[in-house]
Amino acid sequence: MTVSEALAWAQKRLATQDDAAVAARVLLASATEQSQTWLYTWPDKHLSDEQWATFQRVVERRSKGEPVAYILGYREFWSLTLRTSPSTLIPRPDTEVLVEAALSRLSSGSQRVCDLGTGTGAIALAIASERPDCDVLGCDLLEEAVTLATCNASDNGITNASFVQSSWFDNLHGRFEMIVTNPPYVEQQSRWLQKGDVRFEPHSALTSGVDGLDDIRIIVAQAPGFLSAGGWLLIEHGYTQGEAVRALLQRHGFAQTQTIVDLAGHDRVSVGRLQTCE
Repeated sequence: MTVSEALAWAQKRLATQDDAAVAARVLLASATEQSQTWLYTWPDKHLSDEQWATFQRVVERRSKGEPVAYILGYREFWSLTLRTSPSTLIPRPDTEVLVEAALSRLSSGSQRVCDLGTGTGAIALAIASERPDCDVLGCDLLEEAVTLATCNASDNGITNASFVQSSWFDNLHGRFEMIVTNPPYVEQQSRWLQKGDVRFEPHSALTSGVDGLDDIRIIVAQAPGFLSAGGWLLIEHGYTQGEAVRALLQRHGFAQTQTIVDLAGHDRVSVGRLQTCE
């Protein structure tokens, strides 16, 4: 079985999945321990029996809908390679909009930043990697997520980020210049939960009440008690929730509210700045 034959077989096997060609290349590169460039360069190379058997196994898993990130055990995000786990959400490119918005609003000099519901640590570690002068704290309800995020910090050589177990603000102390979060925001009965990779992701990290805003309400209401004067709160949310999230921010004393769109032009991140007393 050559590289080109293996890819053709996999694309046919994965025809019902999204991005079959991309998944086939990524999985074959992993099975052969080569780069995708190598696959393009050497299409006539023959796979060893072990490589072919490994490739068949991972393609079979993908054919059943299992996310590539869970099959490989890692995902690229920002400039980082992050370990993944079925106990946490898979980092997605749209979330880089939140990282960019955070970095553009961080003042110079040492700042305290909190990432609520950190999961793999993707947001916290991306910010920490760009701002080594900042102290970034990530928290998550799950002990497994805290362990995973800590490992990802170590793997990427990031020393200015740490992680604790906490249900939102319950185990946090002091104040931060910025709080960022990608909380659960999907409606409990959303049909989206039955599609694609999300079928395999933890629903506790996806859904939040009938309208998807239960956790966001808690975060916006409690955030002023943990922000410094003039501090920023940035929240990733669903594409239909921008107006509702801005209204929540304004109701709880945030000014300079704004909703930022993702690469597809959909509302993705809403921000607000805690008003200072005159």
